[in-house]
Amino acid sequence: MKTSAASETALDIRPTAWPVLGARLRGGSIDAVLHELQQRYGHSGFFEAEPLILDWSLWPQQPPPTALELDALLRALREVGLRPVAFYGVANAWQQRLLDLGLNRAEELHYGAAMTSEPHQAVAQVPQETQPAPTSALVVERPLRSGQQVYARGRDLVVLAMVNPGAEIIADGHIHVYAPLRGRALAGARGDGQARVFALVFEPELVSVAGVYQTAEHGWPERVRGRAAQVRLQHQDGRDTLLFEALQ
Repeated sequence: MKTSAASETALDIRPTAWPVLGARLRGGSIDAVLHELQQRYGHSGFFEAEPLILDWSLWPQQPPPTALELDALLRALREVGLRPVAFYGVANAWQQRLLDLGLNRAEELHYGAAMTSEPHQAVAQVPQETQPAPTSALVVERPLRSGQQVYARGRDLVVLAMVNPGAEIIADGHIHVYAPLRGRALAGARGDGQARVFALVFEPELVSVAGVYQTAEHGWPERVRGRAAQVRLQHQDGRDTLLFEALQ
């Protein structure tokens, strides 16, 4: 089976089952993750203190990262504006290292919970503060190359140029691409099931709405591949699935 370029990355920022972003780690090399983090975001605050869950489910469980490597990873994530709060997919043998660094187990988090970085502390289930509605969408006018990522926090994202393979666009609201979409598009990153992805030329590596996703490896429906299309959620047979529709 052909593997997309996006699936080979050491670091993958994506929606989770919780109303926060997740970082899927793979490859077994913390140095590779740090390199990719620096290449994508540099050393400045790309994000705005976004809570983050670390997903280790694709990481080799042996040998485990050292405490120094884990500390370097957390510091690098914080430098770009991400705030690690929890983890999952970790072997019991090295869970304690992450707990000692101030993270919680993800199963201790609940929808609508206030996030905390205190170690060993279950998160109380309290409503999140309502965020003010953004006044406008984030508009990107330049082409996005492989390895680049744009995140529209709390609003829609409008892209007026090509999203190349290996690039990634994320929005808490809708995503509109008025050009070929050939990278990864993740709408409703904080769980908005009403979010949609629109593209003038639909050829993505991956598309996701509120954490429900599909990759190009599974093939796109003929009615939308290479055409103007939208993707939205539909509730069918007791679960959410993606609905692909051509635009006239």
